[in-house]
Amino acid sequence: MALDSDATRAMASAPILPGSTVVVRDRTSIYNGYRGFVQRISGSRAAVLFEGGNWDKLVTLPLAAVEAV
Repeated sequence: MALDSDATRAMASAPILPGSTVVVRDRTSIYNGYRGFVQRISGSRAAVLFEGGNWDKLVTLPLAAVEAV
C-alpha cells in the first residue's frame, strides 16, 4: 500500500492536538500562511482560532491543511 504525500507529511510532523500552534499550508485558502491555535479536533478537521489585533476568527479546516509549528 503506497502512502500519499499528505499522509506521509502528517506522520513526519508533530501531532496536532488542542492547544497546538499551527500554520495553514493550503494555497487555495485565504488563510494560507496564517498562524493560529487549535481549539478542538473532530474527525479529520480542526477548529483553529486566529487572533489579530482587534479581531478573532474561529475557522474549521481539514487537518491536512494545517502544519504544527
